[in-house]
Amino acid sequence: MRLFILFIGIFITQSCFLQVVYAQSNPSAPISEACSGPEFRQFDYWIGEWTVRNARGNVIGSSIVSRISNGCALLEEWTSAQGNDGKSINFYDSSTGTWRQTWVGGSGLILDLDGGLVEGNMTLSQTKETPQGSVTHRITWTLLDDGRVEQQWETSEDGGKTWRQSFLGLYERKGD
Repeated sequence: MRLFILFIGIFITQSCFLQVVYAQSNPSAPISEACSGPEFRQFDYWIGEWTVRNARGNVIGSSIVSRISNGCALLEEWTSAQGNDGKSINFYDSSTGTWRQTWVGGSGLILDLDGGLVEGNMTLSQTKETPQGSVTHRITWTLLDDGRVEQQWETSEDGGKTWRQSFLGLYERKGD
């Protein structure tokens, strides 16, 4: 099973890489008519090249979020300040009316989140069974008034009664 998951991760990464190369060489490529509705643009505020800081203002990483697959998905390419990396593919699934994210981190962490806009913020979550019990991951991206994007990742081990912050990143556009 792990080999299968690794293969899928490599396949997704390679496919996304080819899409990014195409998109970067054709920046004026049109958005596919199949993905032109407003629901497909709900997460576009996250597109860009970002320096990511913690709440104290220290740089904790960088991220490039780009539109791929003719505007049908977003690709995030994360690199921490320590050099660890991860990638996510984010897309609106019109068959379920939800946004989905598949994250594969260099540490081996895999998340398969879904959700959508909640009070104007993109909120995606997943409940996973672990040897220690059930864990719910909830990640919320908030567009701030100054153009930054706050990403807050929380986990719950009691069915959502209490939450613990796992990550807080403030995304600032490079060059700002």
